[in-house]
Order: sequence, then C-alpha cells, then structure tokens
Amino acid sequence: MSEFIGRKRELETMNNLYNRSGFQMTVMYGRRRVGKSTLLQHFIEGKKAIFYTAVRTSPQRNLELLGARVIEALAPDLKEFSFKSYDQLFSFLGEKCKDERIVFILDEFPYMAESYKSLLSVLQKYIDTSWLNGNMYLFICGSSVSFMEDEVLSEKSPLFGRRTSQIALKPFDYRESALFVPDYSSEEKAIVYGVTGGIAKYLSLFDKKLSLDENLIELFFSNHGYMYEEPVNLLSQEFRNISSYSAVIEAIASGRTRLNEIADLTKIDASTVSHAIKNLVETGILKKEFAITEENNKKKIRYSLSDHMFRFWFQFIAPYMDVISLGEGRLHYENIVKPRISQYMGEVFEDMCRYYTLLLGVKNKLPCLITKTGKWWGTNPNKKEETDIDVVGLDLINKNAVLGECKFKNELLDKKVFESLKERLGLIDSRYKTVKFLLFSKSGFSDWIIENKDKEDIITIDLNKMYSNDLSL
Repeated sequence: MSEFIGRKRELETMNNLYNRSGFQMTVMYGRRRVGKSTLLQHFIEGKKAIFYTAVRTSPQRNLELLGARVIEALAPDLKEFSFKSYDQLFSFLGEKCKDERIVFILDEFPYMAESYKSLLSVLQKYIDTSWLNGNMYLFICGSSVSFMEDEVLSEKSPLFGRRTSQIALKPFDYRESALFVPDYSSEEKAIVYGVTGGIAKYLSLFDKKLSLDENLIELFFSNHGYMYEEPVNLLSQEFRNISSYSAVIEAIASGRTRLNEIADLTKIDASTVSHAIKNLVETGILKKEFAITEENNKKKIRYSLSDHMFRFWFQFIAPYMDVISLGEGRLHYENIVKPRISQYMGEVFEDMCRYYTLLLGVKNKLPCLITKTGKWWGTNPNKKEETDIDVVGLDLINKNAVLGECKFKNELLDKKVFESLKERLGLIDSRYKTVKFLLFSKSGFSDWIIENKDKEDIITIDLNKMYSNDLSL
C-alpha cells in the first residue's frame, strides 16, 4: 500500500468522532481527485466499515450494489439475500449498529440522490429514529460541491442539523504538496505544486525515481499520459456542453480576467459567460477575486484560475495537442515549455507567498498579527498608471499592514524592485499603516537589499526559507 500523506487535522476530527459513543455524521465534499476516497479508505483501516461509491444509474441498481456491500460487511452468510427497498436496507443497518460501532460511507452521494429524489427524506427518517440511538458513524460524501452545499447542508435540506461535522476537503497547500516529492529541490517542489494545484491524485502520480522533467513529459506531454486530457475529462463529468466552459477557461488562462474581456475574446454573449463562470467558481476551477480592502468595489472584480493545473494545461497543452499526438511532446516541452516555466510560475509563486505571509502572521512571526492576505490592484495617481501589489497582509484589529513583492526569476532581487514596491506605499486603504516590506525571491537578493534591509524595514524570504519548518525570520 502506498504511503498516506497529510490530512492530519481531518483525521483527528474523524477519529475523535469515531471514539465518541452514539450516532455521528460527517458531510465531506470537495472537487474530484482532491483525495476524499483515499482519506476515507485510510480512516477505516482496522475499523468495521461499509464503503459504497454510488454510480450514475437507476435507484434500483444503486440499491442492489449498496445492499451487496452491506451484506458482505455485516452478514456474509446471507450473500444470496437482496434488499427490496432502501427502507428495508436502512432498517437492517439500524439493527446491526445498535451496539457495534460501524462506519457507513456513502461516497459520490449526489449520484444516488439525483436519481432517487426521496433518498434525503428517507435518510432523515432513519437518522431521527433507529440510527440516532445506535452506534453508526455515517459519512455522506460528494464531488458536486454545489449539490452538497445546496441539497445536503443548506437549511432547506431534510438532513439540515443532523451532521456532527462537515469537512470541505481542499487541495494541499504548497508545503504539504512538497511531501510527495521530498527529494526534489525547492524550485522543483514549487513547480510540482504549480502544475498540480495541490490535487492529491496528481501529486501521487509523480514518480520519485524520475526527474521533474521526466515526470512532466510522461504525465502531461505524452498522449498516453494521465494528465494529457484530464481537464477535458473533468469538464465532461461536470457539464453537458463543455465548449463554452473550455473557451472561458482558455480566455482566463491567457490573461483575460474581467467578464467583458472574456466575452469579447470568446465571442460568447455575456450572460452565457456569466453562467459558465458561476458554475466554474462553484466547482473550484475558478475564483472570484477582489482587490483587498476594496471588496465592495464591483469595478474591481477579477476572475482567475484557482486550479493551477487548468492554467498550466490550457497554456501549454491545449494549443499544442496536435504536436503531442504526433509523439513530439518531449521536443515541445524542452523547446517551448521549459524555457517559460519561470514566467508561468510567477502567479503560482504569488499565491505561495500570500499563504506564507498568512502562516507567518498567525504564528506571530511578523510585527503585527496578520489574519488576512490578498492582492491589491488599481491606479497609482502619482504615476497615472495601473499597478498592483503582489502581497498585502492586514492586521484587522490594529490596522497595520505588510506589503510584499514576489519574483520567481533566475536573478537576484535588487534595489530597483524594492523601490518600485515602495512607490506603491499609501495606495491601499489609508486606515492601514504599512509596518514592513516583504521581499520574496526564488534566487536570493542583491548586496544592496541585504545591507539595507533593516534600515528600510525589509524582510527577505527566499524559496528555501518558504519550505523550511523553521519560521523564524
């Protein structure tokens, strides 16, 4: 069995509930491939459990398949027996769970509930009666985030108020992602995060025996590779007509971030683009961004790809699939992709730096208690031009701030970069006083930066530091 990595907090929550007596219920959801099933499989090791993954089929067929799992786990001597209804099955489960702790997992639950509309109400009935006084630990899991939030967790759901906990399983952050490739350099670890987005399944595909280049070529740039058509497969599972969704994602991957820009490039009317964006945000592929401190300014709404894998794929694979299908993926990677990796990583690195700033802030490693990070963009009135600030960290209580600049380049970060950041001092909300400048660099810092950092209130952070367990500055 392969090594299980991460998810310590989630496992702690689940084990604490498992060790409590009485009925418990966890609702778990998150995008496909994020690692829900792997986490659950790891959790039930050594425990008595029924693990059923629903399929897109008739209610009767799901009943047959689930019933077979229940019999296999709880009454193997009755292997020829079949349940005639969910009521009969759930009643049987209630009897079996009266005294014994049994984990009951309904994975990909939306497939069952969409084909059998009464299922939520039937579950409610048994939770409120026979199961409530027993020792079942029920998991309801799904990859359709909108369904899980709207139909399972919302106030209108028959199951509202029954859960003991909920786990919205997120991709691994960049530091956790590095655990999958422990022998890679810091730069290589960052690139692995940048092309996988921290998705557990994709991280698990990296062969530790292969170099980064070989892994990328094998996974992405071979027409037999797992990642070669992965975004198309994911979109096909989520949406009926994927052409407009692909066009919207491709436009955003190319740098169009506003609704009108996306509509202009794709030649799709704004209402269709808006609908596609809404659904893509719900599935976790896109995110809606606001300039920090200006969340109520609708003119400053941007859309970006929260899933880095999609951005990498639409930049480097989608336009070149003919070349890759001819068997020239290695040549394409070496001549087109690899020379542009540092440029591609710029946006990924900014995300990493914002995460690290928040981590430092909540661990009391900065001069103020940073509890919110983001990006700022807008007009610099002094220079009469559009500008942005890569990292803004806010102390919401004391109204202090830190400002940061990030460079994922093969050169030392120098005085010019710092002076450019310093020119943007005062652009964010005037209520906040800037107390430090954070400079993040892949390749280190010039002598001037090192010599003047104390005088200029600069904190320097290189890539190796961002992966270190020592958070002292």
